[in-house]
Amino acid sequence: MRKRLVVAMALSLSCWGGAFAQPVPAYQTADSAAASGSSGGNATSQLYFMIQQLQQEVSRLEGKLEEQQHRIDQLQSQAKDRYIDLDQRILDLNKKLAALSTSAAQNAPSSASGVAETGSAQAGAGVAGASSGAGGANGKYAPPTAQESADYEAIRKLIKDKQYDSAIDRLYQFISKYPQGDLTVNAYYWLGEVYLAKPQLEQAKQAFTIVTTQYPDHRKAPDALYKLAVVNNRMGNTAEARKLLGQVQSQYPSTHAADLAQAYLDGLAGSGSSSAKK
Repeated sequence: MRKRLVVAMALSLSCWGGAFAQPVPAYQTADSAAASGSSGGNATSQLYFMIQQLQQEVSRLEGKLEEQQHRIDQLQSQAKDRYIDLDQRILDLNKKLAALSTSAAQNAPSSASGVAETGSAQAGAGVAGASSGAGGANGKYAPPTAQESADYEAIRKLIKDKQYDSAIDRLYQFISKYPQGDLTVNAYYWLGEVYLAKPQLEQAKQAFTIVTTQYPDHRKAPDALYKLAVVNNRMGNTAEARKLLGQVQSQYPSTHAADLAQAYLDGLAGSGSSSAKK
């Protein structure tokens, strides 16, 4: 009986020893197992850190995107307001021109009857107006005041310094403040020049069109018509550009703008012939 008990205890001990030996393979020591567990923990920590970095970068980019979208909305709103304001000015100018035409038609007979009596006086006034340089050919433009000239020169300085956005705002303010002034036509012309430089071609086209259609007798009209042709060519309207360049030559001959128009036409012809050869 005692012999059987000893054998049973030996068998039990051998089984327990085998159970405790199984977790550590023959090829892996305790140190290597500990190192493996440590490297796995480091990889997990690094992965967590990378995820945190990516989340922060996504948050930053989302904030930047919202900021840019807000800026775009502001610019679109400002552009819309300017378009509306510009359209309103065009309507007002058309109404004033219509009223002037009606008034001129009604006063034509009385003016014609007094030509012989006042011819010399009108001639003297015309010479004085031309020498002063204030206004267009028919003297309908009010000469600038000292403050108006100072405001205009301040805008010219902004344009010279290439502060285009500030210049655009000041030009719109100038036009609103001096709607009937001689320099107001210059302001419309420079508005077109600034938009052309940015470049915002559609806005430049509108500004130059106002000068050419509403103030065709102003000294800036030939240059505005030439620049309108340039804008059309840059927008891809080559046929319209050629038409406007020819109009500059026929409507304003012997002007610097007419010379520029001829040179521009020569350039278009040269580019066209070279394209044809290719």
